[in-house]
Formats: sequence, structure tokens, C-alpha cells
Amino acid sequence: MTEKSAQPGLDSLSKSFEPAALEAHWGPEWERRGYGQAGYRGSKSPKAGETSFAIQLPPPNVTGTLHMGHAFNQTIMDSLTRYHRMRGANTVWIPGTDHAGIATQIVVERQLQEQGQSRHDLGRKNFVSKVWEWKEKSGNTITTQMRRMGDSVDWSREYFTMDDKLSPVVTDTFVKLYEQGLIYRGKRLVNWDPVLKSAVSDLEVESTEADGKMHYILYPFADGEQTIGASGDQPAHQARGLQIATTRPETMMADGALCVHPEDERYKHLVGKRVDLPLCNRTIPIIADDFVDRNFGSGCVKITGAHDFNDYACSQRHNLPLITIFTLDAKINENGPAPYQGMDRFVARKALLKDLEEQNFLIEIKPHKLMLPICARTGQVVEPMLTDQWFVAMTKNDATGKSIAQKAIDAVQSGEVKFVPENWVNTYNQWMNNIQDWCISRQLWWGHQIPAWYDEDGNIYVARDEAAAQAQAPGKKLRRDEDVLDTWYSSALVPFSTMGWPGQSDKATDDYNLYLPSTVLVTGYDIIFFWVARMIMMTTHFTGRVPFKHVYIHGLVRDSQGRKMSKSEGNVLDPVDLIDGIALAPLLDKRTTGLRKPETAPRVRKDTEKEFPDGIPGYGADALRFTFAALASLGRNINFDTKRCEGYRNFCNKLWNATRFVLMNCEGTDCGLKEHTKEECAVGGPAHGYLKFSQADRWIASTLQRVEAEVAKGFEEYRLDNVANSIYDFVWNEFCDWYLEIAKVQIQTGSEAHQRATRRTLIRTLETILRLAHPIIPFITEELWQKVAPVAGRAGDSVSIAAYPVSQPERIDAQAEAHVTKLKALVDACRNLRGELKVSPATKLPLFVTGDAEFVTQATPVLQALAKLSEVKLYDSTADWESAAAASPTAVVGEARLCLFMQVDAAAEKLRIGKEVARLQGEIAKANAQLGNEAFVAKAPAAVLEERRMRLADFSAALDKLHEQLVRLG
Repeated sequence: MTEKSAQPGLDSLSKSFEPAALEAHWGPEWERRGYGQAGYRGSKSPKAGETSFAIQLPPPNVTGTLHMGHAFNQTIMDSLTRYHRMRGANTVWIPGTDHAGIATQIVVERQLQEQGQSRHDLGRKNFVSKVWEWKEKSGNTITTQMRRMGDSVDWSREYFTMDDKLSPVVTDTFVKLYEQGLIYRGKRLVNWDPVLKSAVSDLEVESTEADGKMHYILYPFADGEQTIGASGDQPAHQARGLQIATTRPETMMADGALCVHPEDERYKHLVGKRVDLPLCNRTIPIIADDFVDRNFGSGCVKITGAHDFNDYACSQRHNLPLITIFTLDAKINENGPAPYQGMDRFVARKALLKDLEEQNFLIEIKPHKLMLPICARTGQVVEPMLTDQWFVAMTKNDATGKSIAQKAIDAVQSGEVKFVPENWVNTYNQWMNNIQDWCISRQLWWGHQIPAWYDEDGNIYVARDEAAAQAQAPGKKLRRDEDVLDTWYSSALVPFSTMGWPGQSDKATDDYNLYLPSTVLVTGYDIIFFWVARMIMMTTHFTGRVPFKHVYIHGLVRDSQGRKMSKSEGNVLDPVDLIDGIALAPLLDKRTTGLRKPETAPRVRKDTEKEFPDGIPGYGADALRFTFAALASLGRNINFDTKRCEGYRNFCNKLWNATRFVLMNCEGTDCGLKEHTKEECAVGGPAHGYLKFSQADRWIASTLQRVEAEVAKGFEEYRLDNVANSIYDFVWNEFCDWYLEIAKVQIQTGSEAHQRATRRTLIRTLETILRLAHPIIPFITEELWQKVAPVAGRAGDSVSIAAYPVSQPERIDAQAEAHVTKLKALVDACRNLRGELKVSPATKLPLFVTGDAEFVTQATPVLQALAKLSEVKLYDSTADWESAAAASPTAVVGEARLCLFMQVDAAAEKLRIGKEVARLQGEIAKANAQLGNEAFVAKAPAAVLEERRMRLADFSAALDKLHEQLVRLG
């Protein structure tokens, strides 16, 4: 035997897996080498003739920090990117951050408030400079955290939606849409946040259930009492006026009419008459419109066109005046009655109700559950407000004869854009087919200022810059529109604004031609409308291409109990805390600071102390990524439990220890890597052949081919859960638990050719595992691959640019698989028999076998080692075997009958078994009583009933085995 040489790879690996140091090394090292840069396998340039894989990062807000949703989303994207890079595609993952108009302005305004200043004190120019200053200082938090996750993005292509590269595209598209007649300015009803003093998108308004009140108010007839017609068992009667119900009584000051259904017999004759508007010193008409639900309340509603979306449409149909009674900060303006002018809307509500009651207009007030429209950014109740805004026309046809919306509907209908899972197409179509014109203006200072100017007569000039606007209005004094564009406008352009549009060339290797459309967009279902649909609309309109071929919609990350993770709930987890670990005290501080409702802090503290009594241990980025990948099913929600991280950290530890074992046995020795003939490695080849592969060697190689195919299918179908589970199961159960144990025996007992073949199989299988798992757990696989690859004879600088394993179906060996399946069954049977005897694994027992002698003889060394046997004794006749086995427990595996022999005191054993029989009979009686109780069965959850039935079946099976043992004991 040749003496082992030094083992530098093994010596450089710490005794146990410690993620912090290797993450700190490899993250910056990959970036320094430029492996993430667009092109072929980290070469920083594309390779002609190769396929392309491109992916856009949903740009996180520059104000943000990485939350669990980001980490989950980015684990999926990075795994896909690393996989395709290793597969040899020209690969790019484009990172960027969003300027987040509202969120960023709020952050900086709050900082100014702490200094006793407002943005108005600074003026627009200085305020915007202040925001840029904040962005430079604090805006890279999220990109630092992305690096901690191991994201292999192309940092050289990183963008910011307000940078010099993207901003001109924003202006250019606005001007083009205006010139095409697809952008217009008009007075429309929008969601208005009175704290931001800005319009906000429908999608940024959350409907929140609240305890409100329904107010029943009488509007007297202007001409005195009138007859109200009969209804059901209510006869016709004289009435002083009409009754309405409202949850927002202050808006009655802006009423334009009362409205009834045209076919409502009670009120038909009253249409055209007028009522007095209480407290307001004016009269309004009674009109008829079929949008009224005549069965709801009195069947009569107030119409407040300037402050309600349904009423606005009705006002338009009936030419009613649109009266605005709120200032931009939701105080009563000059259109309201004098006593209420200047009051906040909610203060005015109280004063108004008091006066209504005193003057006998208030009939009653009832408690009422209602849905309040809350701005997701500020937590304020949003008001529908009639203001001048800029809109993109969604359904107006352009020169092609199609609207922006129709092009986007067609892109999905034709299959150019596919949704995964497919059911999200319905959600997309439902929204697209009912789409409203898009309000793109915001009354903020931070953002892309709208490229429109006004002369003193109010004429509008839209141009790329002021000089171009002035050229359209010679000799006129111009002022620029103060509004900025909705943040989602610039985000919608990202698929092509990041690819050099409109200055792209015709070269095949140009970014625009290589990477647009991108391969897949990975995103949560919560921004299908915000972002996905708008990217499809803008990209198809401006480039004639779709922005991406696939949209993979994943679920949203929730806490372990399935609740939404939110700062206000205090159940947010910081991914970096799961990577590094955090003690309880700082975790409590983190979770109780900045709560929207500070009074919930004691509950949040209590819940946190219960869930994390010792804080959170550090699991490392790989364990966190593996957890996310394993949870990435096609469901709507992902309940995240940190205990899963612990399991995947254990996996990393097992992989680390397996690598140490393999290197210990392979590094510095002959691993059978030199050139050899096919005959020299054949099963049963020459006695002194170079390599002699066992059935177990062939089995692990065969199983690996199947796993490689499963993993490829998982990536292709965006089923990262299947990828993660296939790798986990193969590495933990097949490679570590079975093959390594068999390999130990083969190295100890085999010939040189056998040992050589075993070492070759060990090192080659491990090296393949590291490449296979790299997209999901990049840090540990890189560190281990650097030590393993040279021993396995594989050249290369990094696993991240090595070739990804591809299944070779011709290496699937059914015979070897059947052999190991039988071997496993024998070992498992021995372990079960040991369990029946309640004997410690440290005690070696003899195995008596009859039948299948050839296989058992061949498997004896492995059986002895894995089943902890003192010997394996074969019997030719069943009678001799039964005589030797006596009262010992037996099992049947295929043609073989087994007995794990141990001398027992028959009387004592009968006594022990008798007690166990009595215990099991008691448990069975108890379970039968429960399952026979109709009341229990009716009330118990299905999962509880299933668990009880399974326990009953287990008890019954155990009882049968004990009866068999008693029979054998005589």
C-alpha cells in the first residue's frame, strides 16, 4: 500500500461548519472576480451561439431594509441565476433600487421635523438636495444586505430609478405618450392623502375593517310634506322629507342631489322635486339612477360627486355640480357653511352632528362595521378628492389600432408571457379588462418632475427640457409643473430602460438584443398590478417586445402562525439576524421600536420572549437560503418557522463532516483517476484490475443520475422546493447515511482495486454534489469545492462558474439499485429486530439467516458493520434455523428469513411482554372509545381524527407483534 501524502485540503478545513468566516471571504471574492457580471460563466462578455438567461430584480425601495419577502424572492432569483450561469447561458441579473417617492420623502421630512423644520422652510431645491444627501448616506443598506445573502447580481449594471441613465428615458417616454395623445391632464377624482397632500394609487390604499357609525339624516322637502308610496306592508304615508344613511356625514356639505331608483314606486313621483340640504342654506334636486340599490336602507342615497367614486360617475351622468368642501389637508374650505370652515374633517363631523341633532335633522346613529380606505404609506384615512392630475390613457387606441392595455392583454393571451402558476392569468386578465386610466402625477417634491410647462394663459407645453418648451412658446413666460411622476411609472420602464433603449444597436451581443425579453420575472402576487402589468404595457408599447417570457408568482412570507409579517404587528424577522444571530435584548428593542400602535409594545415583547427566549442563533446564509428554497412551493403563503433553519444548518454541518471524511480517505491517495481501459473497471473484471466497482458504487452513481434529472426538472418548472428536497434527500439519506457507511467497509476490507474504485466514487460523487447544490447553498459549496475539486481531478477557479451536472441516463443501473434496495431492507430489518429486543446498538448480536445465501454471503461485511452484528450465520435448512432461533424475534426479507439471536429468560420475557400487552390493550380501548363517541367525532378537526386513527393502527400492529413473540416463547 502506498503511504498517504500530506492532506492540505483537509488540514485547511475547520473541525466543524462555521459559516461567518467563509461568507465574509467568498462574498467579496466573487464580486472582486466579477463572476456576477453579464456574460458567459463569469467571463464578463457574452459567448456567441449560447442561450441567454436574464432576470430583473424587483427594485426595492431605497429607504428599505431587507425583509423576509426580499430574502425569499432573492433566494429564488439567485438560485436560478447561478444555475443558468453554470449551465453555460449568457447570464445577467440586473440589480437596482427604486427612488420610492412617497416613502423617501416621508423619511426625510420626519428627520427635518425632529430638527424643527419643514420642507417648505428649505424650499424645493434644497429639500431635494437633502434627499439626495440622505440617499448617498443611507440608501445602500439594502444592497449591503443583498451581498450578505450571496446575491450574484451584476453590480456593474446597478441602477437607481432617478440616475442619469434612467431619468432621460422617463422624460422621453412621457413626451412620446403625450405626443401620441396617450397622456393627458384632467380634473378627476383620486385617492388623496391629506398628510402627504398628494394623490395616491388605488393600489396603495388598503381597505381596513373598523368600528364606525351609520348616521340616519332627514332632508326636508323644499315644498313641505310629500306622500311616499307604499312598500310591502308599509302603506303610503305623508313625510316631512327623505331619509339617507351615511358613514361620513361631513360630506353632506358637498351634496349635489338625492337619488332614488327610477323604478322605485315609493319615490317615482318625487323625481324632479327638491329638498333642503340641512344646515347649508341651499336646495338640491331628487334624481333617479339605476345604480341605487332600492332594497338597501330607505332606497334613497345622497350624491356627493366630488368626494365619492360611485357618486362621481352618477354626477357626470346627470350633470350635477361637483362641489369640493375640503382643503388639501382635509379641513373644511370656503364651500362649507361658515361655522365649520377651517375645521379638520373629523372635528367638523362632531360639530355637524351636534347641530343636526339640535335642529331635529338627525334621526338616529347606529354602530356599523365599515371598511376604511387607509394609505399604506402614512396610515391616514384617504379622501376621494377632485384635483387636476396627469393620466395615461389605458384604453384609447394608438396609431396601431390598439390600446396600451390591449397590447398587454394580447401578450399574455398569445402565450408570449406565461404565468407560473397559470391561475394568476385570471387575476391579471380581470384587472386588465376593467382597467381605469392611470393617474401618474403625485404632489411631491422627490421624484421625476413632470416635463410640462405652463404659460400665463394656462396653455401646456410638454417637452424634454425647458429650452424645447420655450421654443414651442416664443416670448412667453413659462413655469414648470410642480408635480412628480408616480414611482411606479419609472419602475414600469425598467425592462428596457436598463438595456440601453432607445440608443440600442442592431448587434446580436448588445444587451438589448441578448437580454430583452428577460427570461423570468420572479415576484409576489401583491404587485401583479402595481408593477407586472405596467411593465408588460409599457414594454410592449415602446419596444414591440414583451418584457419577460415567464412570470413566476410566489407566495408571501408569513410568520410561523400564518400571520402577515408587519412592523405594526411586531412579528418581523430581519434575515441578517437569522444569518448572524441576535440576542434577546436587541431583538426586543428592534421589534418594539417604531410600532404604528405603541400601546401594543407589551404584547409584542411577551410574544417575542415566548418565541425566542434566548434570542435567535446564527444559522448562516446557506441554511437560510436552503430553508427558503424548500418553502418555495406554488402556494399563496409561506409560513416561516426558524426551526426549519436549524434543520438546514444541520444539513450544512453534515455536508461539512462528510467532506472531511471523504478528504481523509481520498486526499493524497490513489483515487483511480489515471487513464484506464473499460475492461479494467468492469464488474468482475481482471482479478488485478485497476478499478473494481461494487454494486454500491454503481448504485450511488445511478441514483445521482436520477437526482440530477429531478433537479433539472425542478429548475425548469420553478419548483425550488423540489430541487431543495431532492438534494437534501440524496445527500442526507443516500450519500451520508448509506453510501459513506458502506464505503468505510469497502475501504477496510476490499482489495486495492476495490479501494481505488470506492475512493474514486466517493470524491467524484461529492464533487458533483457540491456543484449540484451550489445554486442554493453557494458559500459552503464554494469553500468545500476548492478543497475537493483538485482531489477529484476537476480543474477550475470556482464552483460558481463550473459546469452544472447533467444527468446521464445511460449510467442508471437498475441491477445495482435493486441490490442496494435489498441490502437496505436487510439492515433495516436487523435494526427493527434490535428495537423489538430493546437492545442498545453498542451490543453486538449474531444474525441467523436461512435462504438467499449467495446475496447474504456477499453482503456480510456491510451487514455486520451497519447492523452492528457479531457474526452472520447461514443455515441450509429452515428446521435448523428455527431450532437455533428459538424464541428470538424474526423477520422476512425477500427469500431470506432472519433472526437476531439473544439468549432470553423466557419466563421474565413473558412477564415483560404481558405488561406491554395490557398497556397496549388499554390504549386501544381508550382510542376506540374516543373514535366511537359521535359528539367527539363531530367536533374534532379532521387532522386530530386522522392522528387518533393512525395511533390506533400503530397500537394494533404493535400488539400483533407481541402476540407473535408470546407464541414463539411457548
